[in-house]
Amino acid sequence: MADTSDIKLTITFIDQDLDAEEKDEEAERLLSQMKELDEVEEVNRVAEIDAPVGSKSVTGYVVGQVMAIVKSESVQQVWGFLTDRLGSKPIEIELELTKDSKKVKVKASSRKELEAAVNAIQEITKV
Repeated sequence: MADTSDIKLTITFIDQDLDAEEKDEEAERLLSQMKELDEVEEVNRVAEIDAPVGSKSVTGYVVGQVMAIVKSESVQQVWGFLTDRLGSKPIEIELELTKDSKKVKVKASSRKELEAAVNAIQEITKV
């Protein structure tokens, strides 16, 4: 059973200038980097459920998407990591607090926007 202080982060690469393959490359790169972090409990690609006919996902994963489980006490370090690695990339982050299913979704395409989004998420979720 998941710890009540777990936070689920779903990071999606949304850069319109990238095709599906390039978004998947970004996701794979982020996945391998996040696997190295002690603060991350679990990190995986997001599995494609009910893929529509003709979809481009031949891997069985949602294009350009990574999901990570982080303990609430470690989320500050993970925010720093994400800001450093993804500050200049257009992304969407969805945060879900597993203990009460509270969700927040933000989009950012610059370091400044990502930092503002992180601050807003922290204020809203009191993380």
